[in-house]
Order: sequence, then structure tokens, then C-alpha cells
Amino acid sequence: MTPKKNNQEYDEELDVDTLKANKPVEAEAEEPEAPTTVTGTNYKNNASTMDFDWDNVSNKRGANYSAEERKKLEEDYNKTLSTIAENQVVEGTVIAKNNREVVVSVGYKSEGVIPMNEFRYNPDIQVGDKVEVFVENQEDKNGSLVLSHKKARSLKSWDRVNEALENNEIIKGYIKCRTKGGMIVDVFGIEAFLPGSQIDVKPIRDYDIYVGKTMEFKVVKINTEFRNVVVSHKALIEAELEQQKQEIISKLEKGQILEGTVKNITSYGVFIDLGGVDGLIHITDLSWGRVSHPEEIVKLDQKLQVVILDFDEEKKRIALGLKQLTPHPWDALNPDLKVGEKVKGRVVVMADYGAFVEIAPGVEGLIHVSEMSWSQHLRQAQEFLKVGDEVEAVILTLDREDRKMSLGIKQLKPDPWANIEEKYPIGSRHTAKVRNFTNFGVFVEIEEGVDGLIHISDLSWTKKIKHPNEFTSIGENIDVIVLDIDKENRRLSLGHKQLEENPWDTFENIFFVDSVHEGTVVSIFDKGAIVALPYGVEGFATPRHLLKEDGTTCKVDEKLQFKVIEFSKAAKRIILSHTRTWEEDRKGNDRIQKKPTPSPKTTEKAPKISLEKTTLGDIEALAKLKDAMENGNSAE
Repeated sequence: MTPKKNNQEYDEELDVDTLKANKPVEAEAEEPEAPTTVTGTNYKNNASTMDFDWDNVSNKRGANYSAEERKKLEEDYNKTLSTIAENQVVEGTVIAKNNREVVVSVGYKSEGVIPMNEFRYNPDIQVGDKVEVFVENQEDKNGSLVLSHKKARSLKSWDRVNEALENNEIIKGYIKCRTKGGMIVDVFGIEAFLPGSQIDVKPIRDYDIYVGKTMEFKVVKINTEFRNVVVSHKALIEAELEQQKQEIISKLEKGQILEGTVKNITSYGVFIDLGGVDGLIHITDLSWGRVSHPEEIVKLDQKLQVVILDFDEEKKRIALGLKQLTPHPWDALNPDLKVGEKVKGRVVVMADYGAFVEIAPGVEGLIHVSEMSWSQHLRQAQEFLKVGDEVEAVILTLDREDRKMSLGIKQLKPDPWANIEEKYPIGSRHTAKVRNFTNFGVFVEIEEGVDGLIHISDLSWTKKIKHPNEFTSIGENIDVIVLDIDKENRRLSLGHKQLEENPWDTFENIFFVDSVHEGTVVSIFDKGAIVALPYGVEGFATPRHLLKEDGTTCKVDEKLQFKVIEFSKAAKRIILSHTRTWEEDRKGNDRIQKKPTPSPKTTEKAPKISLEKTTLGDIEALAKLKDAMENGNSAE
């Protein structure tokens, strides 16, 4: 076999005359042409270069390759190269390395360069070592093969892990460190998660003792999207325990008393190890009394006598009891205790609907929120009592068979409705507190337990109120008069405007038809406008009666003269017109007799009245005005 020649030997054998003969001729132009770049080398664009036959370059011996020979040589050369495809794992050989990179050959026309940090797990890698690589790209922009050793390891590991899951295979893993909720395990180079609940069948209190150990596991879950693997050691020993559980459960009977050890304590109960099988004592079965947390009754590793309350062979669940081994406190309750008697106890539990009071260990009664006060307002029990309060209550119901008792504390006070007619007779005046609003009225409380309703129509004689919050506010005091008593439904019908005289009796003689008064436009809407008149009364004008003499329309807050065109005492309605005040003057209609509004002398004692609310003093002023007008008419 002919030894391979190096580059120097080839240079020595090269025919210098041939190179000189093919040397490019310099152009005779005064200015050289721009160089043309071909694969990184500048050549002058001249006739010699353009006519050169690159396919028929002669070798040292002057022989040219024919087309058939050239084709055969290319086929022989291609056979020496490996055929590889992208995105597959192949085996390569390390042909060079330095501190930063490793050069790997896979028999392709170019080698791949892999960063040294992908071999951190094997820092002793040497030239000639075989390694698995992942082909990312056959040729990058520089013509180099792109390989990855890290991806090859990862893909192979995932195949191995998936195979273990499919075959339910037992694998070994190295526990690297602790993490939240469990441990990190190295399995085939992949970091898998070992939940704390899957380390052993018994609860683990010290995770650190497992760090650094190599243990056997089963792959129980793989999330390919997030590249997560979950393993379990507990699954290996559960199969053995399952047979033991079946044997123990087959021998169990309801009511059987067994000894067990406290295995775990949770907020809802205690797990007891009965010797290979676990049972649960629910928190309600620990004691006849109230228990906030099972730790108040038992401790870990404590041995207890328990009774079997129920068990399910299919679900392998056993319900145990501890309190059932002691007599029920209701059985020891005083047999002479009767409904209507007073008892004392301590509040042990609070709820929105009431309070549970323990009158004896394990014996509780419920005070419903409705039995805490004579008031009918919806309130929470926390407003009256709190946990730990010592209270006295009256027994309302007592059921020894169902072991239930209801109590009340409002019964310790007299019922305010017992003598309601004497305390709040019809027509009597009182001060009440506003408690709530509805669209139709105001609910008020005269005293605790005595409520009443002021209908929206009984709030004011003059003001048209759309909602009670326009007139008063929750928590404010309001003067009322008793209109009616409904003792059966424990409700009073109250009024506020009845504290004053009906001003419409006076308005009838002031705002008569065709009388003219100054008014202020309060609001304008599609159907007309609200106009504020003297003495706190309001009138209404339709759009066609808002037209002014100059052709414009009345505006809000504008003061104008308005003529009364309709007055209804029953409906408490006054219809006004500004247009009529100037239309009739323009027509020269002097036949209409206008009765003037009261002179300032007549009304000088009448105070200026608020447009929002009419007071008792305002009504008295109107009454005096009415009397003065009637006396004046009689004098005439």
C-alpha cells in the first residue's frame, strides 16, 4: 500500500511550469477592474481566468481524468463517508480535545465540535474514547457538523425511563438532595422527584437520613411536556403489605376492641397502626366534648385502646372510635332538668347563626341568634357573645333521646310586646332610630325589639320622595307618631308627616287656579320640569308651558313667574305654566281676574322654607297665614 503523502511532498512534486503557464495575465487597462471574490480568494476578472478549464486540471504526470474515471473516483470517495441523518443518536470517536472543546468524528465528511462542559460528568475523557452524540445539523453556515453529547445522553435516558414505566421495572436511583415536599433522585442521569409520601408507608419525619443513599424505585409518572419524572419507593413495599391488610381486615368485627399505636395526627383525625393496617379515629370520635385539634387528646407513638366502628373491605378503610369506650355524658345529665329552667355554661363554639354553650362536659346547647335579643333585625351571634363567655340561659327545648338542647338568653328580659298598647298607644309621639331602607319606606327601632315602618308616603306632606335615603340616613334619629299596632306580627305602623298639620289645606287658598307666583326651575326632563314654589311646595310644568316670550325655553335654576292652571289637594299636585303669563298679556285679555299672592305684611312672619324638607314651624306659619286670610275675607 502506498504511504500517504503530506502537504510538503505534494508541494515539491507540483509542476511549477504548469502553474506558470496558467498564471493569470494582468490587464492592460489603466485602471484595474474590481476583484471578484470566489470562496474567499480574490481573482482578477480576465480572459485567461474565464477560459481556464477547471475540470481538466492535469496532474504531475500530465494525465487528465475522463468523465467515467472522475465519476468512479467520486463513488469510491463517497463510500468512505458515513451516512447520517439529523435528529438521531450515533456513536463517534474523540479525535482531539482542549480545555474548552472536544472534536468528535462520526465518519462524516466533517467533524463536530462539542463544548467541554457537556462532559463535566466525565472530565477524564481522552482522545480515542467512544461517545454517543446527537446530530443536530449535518452542515451549519460554516460547513461544519453540529453535534450534542448532552442531548444524546438525555434522549437515551428518557428512553430508558419510559421503558421502565411501561414494563413496571424496578430501577435504582441515587438520592441527591432534599426539596420542597420530597427528594431529588438521579435516575439514568435524569433528576426525578420522589414525593415525601412515596418514600415509605410510614410518615417520614427526617428526610435528611435518606440523602446520599442508593435505593430501588418504580417510575410512577412521566410528564413529557414538562420533562418531569416521579418515582416511588413506597410502591415496592405496598404489594407486600396489601396481602397482610387483607388477612387482618378479614378478621375484624364491629365493636371489637383493639390496641394500636398513634401513627399520624392530622387536623381532621388520628391514624392508628393496628399491626400492618391503619385505621382512622375522626376528630369527632376522640372525645364527647369539643376538640379543636386531635393533639389535645393524643400524642405520636402513644398506645391506645380503640373500638372498631365500621370497616370497608374493598376500600381497606377502618373507622375507629375512642370516646365510645367511655359513658356518654348525656346519660349522666340531671334527670330533673326541664324546659324553662335556667342553666349556666361556657360558650365553646361560635357561628353566624348562634353559639354552642357547654353546660356540662360533653353536654351542649345551642343559643340561636334569634334567641339572643327581642330585636328582629338580622344580626350575627358574634355581636352578643364570644368563645369563653360564661352565660346564663333558659332551656327552650330538651330532647334526651336525640341528645339535643336549645337555649335562649332574651327570655331573661321581659318581652316588650307584652304591653305594647300601654307603652306605645296609637297617636303617641316617640323618637326612633333609622335601621334600614326599602323602596317603599323606612324601618326604624323605637327600642330593642320594637320595630316599626314609616311608609314613604308618610314622610313628607310636600316633598315628592323617590327613595327614603333622600329624606333621612341610616343611624339617624327621627320623630314618629304611632298610626297602627300589629301585635301578632310585632310591627308598628308609624308616620312622620303626621306630626305636622296638612299644609295643603293652606295651599288650597294660596295656589288657587290662575294665581301667579315666582318659581325656580329645579330640574328639566322629557315630560316637563319641576318648579320650586314658596313654602317648600313643588309644581310641574309641561314642555309647552315652559316657552318664554322671546321664543326660548326655561332653563334650570332660572326664576320666572308661573301661573297655576291646575290644583289638586287630594293628589297633592300643582300644574304650572310660564307661557300663560305672557300670552294673555299679549292678547290684551284683561278680563281674567288675578287674585294676588299674599302681601309681604301677611307673610312677614312666615320663615323661609327649605326646598328639601318642611319643618313643623313652617306648617305653623302657614296655618297663621291661612287664619289671617280667612279673617280678611270675613272682614270684607
